[in-house]
Amino acid sequence: MTATSRTPTSTGDYSQTTRDIKVTVRSFYLDDQSKPAEGKYVWAYRVRIENQSAATVQLLRRTWRITDGRGRTQSVSGEGVIGQQPILDPGESLEYTSGPPLDTPSGFMLGAYHMVVPASGETFDVAIPPFSLDSPHQNTRLH
Repeated sequence: MTATSRTPTSTGDYSQTTRDIKVTVRSFYLDDQSKPAEGKYVWAYRVRIENQSAATVQLLRRTWRITDGRGRTQSVSGEGVIGQQPILDPGESLEYTSGPPLDTPSGFMLGAYHMVVPASGETFDVAIPPFSLDSPHQNTRLH
């Protein structure tokens, strides 16, 4: 299946499915690590990757686009996630937590996981849905 769909849920989760790999993200503002008076705002995000396909897949790399409240965008890429290049058999899932700092009280992120089907060597990208980074130190929400 090559179709992609995105569904923000009422619980604050953002989900997107690409080729039967479902990615769900939820972000959290970290008040205890943020210093608004110094222009430092920190979030955590929790990602769940579910292999709903019939094939075993491996996550090789990730690419993120992080946009702050002023519209400045930075790209971040790297090997795997949390120091691993996990293999997910059909029905398996992986969860991890990470986070970005920004110098504005809001922003958003999106990205892609670069995957391979080890049995065939076929590579493909799985979309990470756009999600808001909202803090209580802003006047409006971006999502």
